[in-house]
Amino acid sequence: MSQEPPHEFRELLAVVRGYERSRALTVAAELGIADLLRDGPQDADELAAATGTHAPTLYRLLRALASIGIFAEGADRRFALSPMGNYLCRDHPLSVDPAARMFGADYEWRAWGELAHSVRTGENAAAYALGCDVWEYRRRHPEHGEVFDAAMRTFSRDAGPTVLAAHDFARYGVIADIGGGTGAVLAAVLAAHPSVHGILFDQPHVVAGADPVLRAAAVADRVRVVPGDFFAEVPAGADAYLLARVLHDWADEDALRILRSVRAAMAPEARLLLVEAVVGPPNEDPAAKFLDLMMLVSAGGKERTENEWRMLFVAADLELTAATHATVNRHVLEVVPVRPR
Repeated sequence: MSQEPPHEFRELLAVVRGYERSRALTVAAELGIADLLRDGPQDADELAAATGTHAPTLYRLLRALASIGIFAEGADRRFALSPMGNYLCRDHPLSVDPAARMFGADYEWRAWGELAHSVRTGENAAAYALGCDVWEYRRRHPEHGEVFDAAMRTFSRDAGPTVLAAHDFARYGVIADIGGGTGAVLAAVLAAHPSVHGILFDQPHVVAGADPVLRAAAVADRVRVVPGDFFAEVPAGADAYLLARVLHDWADEDALRILRSVRAAMAPEARLLLVEAVVGPPNEDPAAKFLDLMMLVSAGGKERTENEWRMLFVAADLELTAATHATVNRHVLEVVPVRPR
């Protein structure tokens, strides 16, 4: 009498083949299938004609994705959006489309293909695979930079309500969002607190795209946009300095340089607010621990435990006073300057 393989065996095989689903989803996102289905179901031939693809093969891709709930297959090879698939539409406020296209982009796959190099050497896989870090790569290929910025806006909107609930941002007159991208996080904070003003600080080519984001949130008149380099100097005069998912992009040496730039700008009563993961205990928290691998491979950064955060702050003459859980992979860390003794 045959016996079913153990559950653990099947689970492990599912992990081994997990890339298949990710890659199939990326191709569907690159083809814009979800947007083509917004107005109603279409068959594989119609979708192939619209995307310039091979109809029988496109059907095979879409039926596979329908089998896991991303699309819905009906009669005569017709496909419709499923509730999950709605999040692939590019105009959805929480569109997963840019994340699918970013994480599935060729340069990210090449970087992940060199994970073993990182494990052997401790070096950044992307720099090894691409000949430059991912920031420089996106500067050289601005189309990838645009997809990255769009993905960051989705992540910011996703986490926004829980981050806002995790800290009292209303107590500050001016919040400086350092490395704030195109302003999605700052816009959410200011929209929730009409008395607060903001400074948006990032590289010139990044903040150049901030105006539509700030205007859409009706906060542009309360934001001063300042281009610059956070390794060199950040604007002074803010009551709170916000770094949302910035330091995890960098190894300790560079993260410390950023912290010291911020520390130099802070008044004695100012606060530093970090929105970052705090890595959980052994055998728990896979979300943060696989995000840590992603940072190793892609950006060259890392996720940190609470103790690792504290050690970094001490080196920058700062002190952690509170760590409030917001959502998966996000805590709000409140940090103050160390007072002279």
